[in-house]
Amino acid sequence: MVESDKIKKLQQVMMRLRDPQTGCPWDLEQNFKSIAPYTVEEAYEVADAVERGDMNDLKDELGDLLFQIIFHAQLAEEQNLFNFDDIAAHVAAKMISRHPHVFGDRCDIKNTNQVNELWDEVKALEKPKSEYLLDEVTRALPALLRAQKLQKKAAKVGFDWPSVGEVFDKIEEEKNELNQAIESGNEGQILDEMGDLLFCMVNLARKLGVDAEQALTSTNNKFYNRFNGIQDEIKVKNKDWGDFTLNELEEMWVRQKSKSRKVA
Repeated sequence: MVESDKIKKLQQVMMRLRDPQTGCPWDLEQNFKSIAPYTVEEAYEVADAVERGDMNDLKDELGDLLFQIIFHAQLAEEQNLFNFDDIAAHVAAKMISRHPHVFGDRCDIKNTNQVNELWDEVKALEKPKSEYLLDEVTRALPALLRAQKLQKKAAKVGFDWPSVGEVFDKIEEEKNELNQAIESGNEGQILDEMGDLLFCMVNLARKLGVDAEQALTSTNNKFYNRFNGIQDEIKVKNKDWGDFTLNELEEMWVRQKSKSRKVA
């Protein structure tokens, strides 16, 4: 079976699921909006498989993500909007257009920084430019990633702290404002100041050349593994969480932390 036949087979599966007479009731109830969250979820599961280095799982998750694209294409075709071939042809043409240093005559492009500048330059020509610079950052991104991209855009026009030290000063300022909000007991203000502090932390990560999303993902994984280690210790002792004081749990945490560092 050639590659195109495999795609056709997947499309046929989708068409059967959406058949008004013999299809799946759940699939028939779906629309663009209802399946969008699943599309986002599958993209995250692809990223998780990459992070874990599980190539078998990656193959599986990429298939799930591809199926989401097929699902959207089927919905669009049913409404005479576009089809899968239109999607593939459009993205191929777009990639060729955005890589004139590969498919065209831009032989002057020699490094990644130049590629990024060229990408922005070509991309800007493809769509009518909004009068607002930050409109180029989609609102649909996860908050942490969107914060990073908003700051990067603002920095391009000089709206940025010159040094890491000044970002630390700003973080200290936001911490004080959060403390004041907590003392006031104003929930709306606490939410607002907490957001400001997180935004500053993303700014610090960017200034340090650290991807904030990756950094937090790494810490989430560390917490997950160390917490599971504590739970294993508790199981070995045939006890329950409530049988330990916070100080005792903290001692277990320190042990797990030490173990993970030795493994690393």
